[in-house]
Amino acid sequence: MKKILTLTLAAVLASSSLGLATAASAQSREYRQDRDDRRDDRQDRREDRRDNRDDRRDYRQDQREYSRWQRAERRYDAGRYQRPRGYVARQWGYGQRLPANYRTRAYVVNDYGRYGLRAPPRGYQYTRVNNDVVLTAVATGLITAVIVGLFN
Repeated sequence: MKKILTLTLAAVLASSSLGLATAASAQSREYRQDRDDRRDDRQDRREDRRDNRDDRRDYRQDQREYSRWQRAERRYDAGRYQRPRGYVARQWGYGQRLPANYRTRAYVVNDYGRYGLRAPPRGYQYTRVNNDVVLTAVATGLITAVIVGLFN
């Protein structure tokens, strides 16, 4: 009788410990699965951010290429042009500084809508240089865009 009781007790203990082990392993598997899911979600979010960053970079690059240098589609008559004293005709480019003599009221293009130009951003102005128009920073004279051949 002792043998039967011992065997029964051993079987019960083995089955209960086996049940605990399977429950623990199931919890462990669920934990690992949750952790892997979270890791995949983080990876997906990183890839989305990277894609968005690339899209913004491409957009900015397109904007820069469009706005730095353009050829005017149409030419306008804006009256006679006289450059400041001591300056010779030259081509201005993106990133250069326009001298202060060009930043006077005589050269600023205030009626930009009449010439098919968009409103300049705050702190910038259009300046006529020869037959071209340059978009410059008001304070520093830094050229941010050149529109070639806008005037006759």
